[in-house]
Amino acid sequence: MSRTVSLTIDTIAAGGDGVARSEGLVVFVPRTAPGDVITASVSGKGHFARGSLRAILRPSAVRIEAPCPHYTRDRCGGCQIQHIQYSAQLDAKQRIIADAMRRIGKREVTPPEVVRSTEEWRYRAKLTLAMRRRSGGWIAGLHPYDDPGRVFALSDCPITDRRVVAAWRELLEASEFFPDATSLRGSVRWTDDGPTFVLTGATRWSDHARFFEAVPTLAALYWEPDDAPRKLLGDRRVRATPAASFAQVNPVVAAVLREYVLGVVRSFNPASVIDAYSGSGDLAVNLATTGVSVVAIELDRDAALWAEQRLAPPSRSIVGRVEEVLPRLATADVVVVNPPRSGLHADVAEAIVEMPGIRAMIYISCDPATLARDVARLAGYSIQSIRAFDMFPQTSHVETVCVLTPAHSTNLPAR
Repeated sequence: MSRTVSLTIDTIAAGGDGVARSEGLVVFVPRTAPGDVITASVSGKGHFARGSLRAILRPSAVRIEAPCPHYTRDRCGGCQIQHIQYSAQLDAKQRIIADAMRRIGKREVTPPEVVRSTEEWRYRAKLTLAMRRRSGGWIAGLHPYDDPGRVFALSDCPITDRRVVAAWRELLEASEFFPDATSLRGSVRWTDDGPTFVLTGATRWSDHARFFEAVPTLAALYWEPDDAPRKLLGDRRVRATPAASFAQVNPVVAAVLREYVLGVVRSFNPASVIDAYSGSGDLAVNLATTGVSVVAIELDRDAALWAEQRLAPPSRSIVGRVEEVLPRLATADVVVVNPPRSGLHADVAEAIVEMPGIRAMIYISCDPATLARDVARLAGYSIQSIRAFDMFPQTSHVETVCVLTPAHSTNLPAR
C-alpha cells in the first residue's frame, strides 16, 4: 500500500534515482535531483522503498529542464539524469563510485576525479533500439523507465550522433524487408566506412539481400538469429574492421581513456602484459608497438582475429572466454581487464590472485558496483589510484579505471 510523503533528495544512487530518507526509510525516487524538496507516492517494506514523484515543492539549484522531449513525454529510460546540470552529474558519479567502493568493496577511497566528456550531447556513435511490428508497420524506440515492456517510437535521441539517427530513419524506410516477426532488436554503429547495422531476432530472413540493396548507405549488415551465431550478410566496407564487435560508444572519451591506460601500463615498465576482454585489440597493439609482449584475450572471434592481424610475434591474440584462457597462461608483469557490465567471472579474480609476480592490475569498469565486488575478491591487492571518465553524459553510467598493486609490492610505477 502506498502513501504520500514529503522528502528532501540528498544524493543520486547508482541507477540514477534520487535518494531521500524518511523516518528510517531510504526512498529511491526517479527523476529527482539533489536538493529537491518533493512529494512522492511511496511503497515498500523493510528499510528501502520506491517512490514515484508527485510534485516538486522546491526545485534544486542544480535542476534544469531536460531538452529531450522523449525524456519527459515518454519517460524514456535511455537517460536517467538529463534534468541535472552537467557539473552536478559529475559530482554524483564521484559519489557513486566512492560509495560502491565503501559499501561493496570494503575499501575507503576519496571520490575520484571524473574526466569530463568534451561533448555533453551527440556523443554516441552507436544506438540500439527495440523494434515492434504495429498495424501500420515497424516502429523502433526505447522503453519507458517505469514500463520496460513497452516501446515508444523514437523520433530523435539528442545524445546520439545525428548520422546514426539518420541511418535509423533510412533503415525503417526499408522495414518491409525485415524478417517475419513481431519484435526485433537493432543496433546502428557509425564507422569510418559509414553506418553498420546488426539485426537481432527471428530464425529466417529471406529478404535480407533486398533489404541491403534498399539501404545503399549501409557499410555492413549483420544478423544474429535467435538460434545461431551472428552472420555477415552484406559488406560495402573499404576497411574490413570488426564493426559489429564491442567498442566504446563515445569515441572521443574512449581515446582519452585509452591514452591514460597506456600511460599507466607503461609506468610499470612491463616486459609482458595480459590484455583480457581486449575487444578489437587497440590497447594491445599500442603496447606491442613499444616492444611489450602482449597476450590479448577476446571472446568475439571477429575482434580477436582483427587484433591478431595487427600483432607481431611474440604478441598474440587468443579467441576464448577469459575465465577459461587466463588460468592456462603464464604470469605477466601487468594484467589489464576490461570486462562487460557484469564484471569479472569469479574464476578470473581467483586466477589473478594466484598468478605470481604481477606488478599491477588495471581494471577498466563500466559499473562501479561490479568493480567494487571484484576488488573485494582481489585479496592481497591494494588500490593505488582510481580515475573516472564520463563516457556517458546524461546517464548514471560512468567508466572507471582502478589501478591495483600487490599489497606489499615494491614495484610501484616509475615516476
